[in-house]
This record gives sequence, C-alpha cells and structure tokens, in this order.
Amino acid sequence: MFVYEYLSGGGAGDDLTADDIALLEQGRAMRDAIVDDLAHVDGVVVNCASVDAGCKVAVRRVTRVAPDPRESAAHFVCRQAAKHDCVWVVAPETNGILAALRECVADARWIGCGAEAIRITGSKRATRECLRRSGIAVTRDAADCDAGHARDLRFVVKPDDGAGACETRVHATRASALDDRARRQARGRECVAEIWEDGTPLSLSLLCGQGGRAELLSVNRQRIDVTTSGDVRYGGVDADVRDYDTSAGELTKLARAIARAIPGLRGYVGIDFVLREDGCPIVVEINPRVTCAYVGLSTALGRNVAAEVLRQHERAFEHAPP
Repeated sequence: MFVYEYLSGGGAGDDLTADDIALLEQGRAMRDAIVDDLAHVDGVVVNCASVDAGCKVAVRRVTRVAPDPRESAAHFVCRQAAKHDCVWVVAPETNGILAALRECVADARWIGCGAEAIRITGSKRATRECLRRSGIAVTRDAADCDAGHARDLRFVVKPDDGAGACETRVHATRASALDDRARRQARGRECVAEIWEDGTPLSLSLLCGQGGRAELLSVNRQRIDVTTSGDVRYGGVDADVRDYDTSAGELTKLARAIARAIPGLRGYVGIDFVLREDGCPIVVEINPRVTCAYVGLSTALGRNVAAEVLRQHERAFEHAPP
C-alpha cells in the first residue's frame, strides 16, 4: 500500500502558506495513525510518503518514500500508484486537490470515496443542496432570511471548497457578510455566506460501504472558537466522546441518510455538524477522507479502523461487474 498525505508528502512544495503550516501537524498525525493501523494488518506492506524524518518508519513493514525534487503531487501519486496494489490519500478539497489526485489512481487501487462523491462534497454549496433535496437539515444561505429575522442572527463567510476553519469569518450583520463574500469573489475566490448556527460543534466518524451503507463509529467534539475580530479558530477534536449514543437514535439515522443521499461515499468519512439546543443536528460539511478524529480512534474503539476500511474496499470489488 501507498499512503500519501498531501502536506507531509510534499504536495505544497517548499513555499508553505500560513494555512499550510497550521494544517501540516494535523496532516502528519492523520498519516501516522493510518500507517500505524495498516502496519498491524497481516499481509499489508506500507510505503508512506514523507519529505521529512517525521514518518514512523520504525513500525514494522513501513518504508518512507519521497517525491523527486520539484515533482508535482499528481505526478508523484501517479508514479507510486503504478507500483502499488492500493493507494490511500489524505488531501484537502481546496482548489480541487483531492479530486485531482483521485483522477491519478485507477478505481481498483483507490481506497476511499468515489470521484462523484468527492466532487459534491468538495463544494459546500453543492453538498448543502444535495442533502437538502434528501430532507436533511443543513446550513442556510445568508440570503434565505428576511431583513427582520436577520437582525437576530450572526453570519459566516468561508471558502466554498475550504478545509477546516481556514479563511472563515463570523459577521454580526448580513450586510457585512455579503460584502465580505463579494470582495472575495472579486478576487476570484468562490465563497459561501451562511447563517451562523449556534449550538455544540460536533463531528461524526463513519465507515461507509456499498449500497449507501454507513456505520457510525464515533461522535467527536470539535473545539471551535471565534475571536473578537470574527476569525474562526480550530483548536482540535476530542474523538469518541461518550455523551452521545452511537448505537441508535437521531445521529445514526443522520449518518445513514447522508450515505444514501451521496452515492460513492466509501471507507472513512467525516461529517461536521452543529447540534442545536433544540436537539436538531445541522450538517455543515462532509469530508470524503480521513479527518483529525481518526487519530487514536482505533485504540478508543478497540478495533482496527484501517483494516475495516480495507475490507470495505475488497467487498466493493468482489461485487463489481467484470
């Protein structure tokens, strides 16, 4: 297997932006968690992409590989895919990065979501509309409330394809939010302006399989803060909090409804949502890849999540047409 995490694998090159640097540590942690799990699966030998010495190459059956100087992420992944039976990629949806890397790998080798699922979930607007058509509660566009109602609300502007809390800002008025969105769009950055949902920020970790099946692995608490200037800051995640029931109830129904609404969700999938005070979960975005909540999840659950992702992959091709 080839494991590739975009930032720690050199995808952004040497000129890392401030957002890249902030996400790099998270990327390494996700990469190492996947590698650790895979290293304990019989019959699996792992090559892990890394441009630094941080990769846990001491783990059995794991070897570090690196791109050639100035080699693009797409070329590197294509080259490695040809040498491996399976490829597991963690990359941001921003600027279509994950979608582009998906195109570099043949279906039979790719571990994770299908191309169409990545396309839909790579856009917050497309995700919102897709889920709304299935009757799932989602965030609301800033334009969807009248002026009188808007006085009692806050609003948030963020990239349509953004990762995490990068470039995300909360506004006290709808007018300010719409001005912010217009300025960003004038610079060529596609953004959404939405009503800010008050409540508890949480996420779901799902194991998705064929036919729209989904198992809710864990409910995770996200540490989200808003600065006095309105910038949204991500402070990490507490995985597998036991305050919420994962065996039944509304969150399990939500997980299954999302898997049915977006065909092609496969393997590990993350759902970000806000649980309002009235108990209604409002879906914010879908991550068609490993998220920070994966780190330590296998230990918390007492089961090897990566091994189960591989089993879902094998079952998909057992039932694929010749």
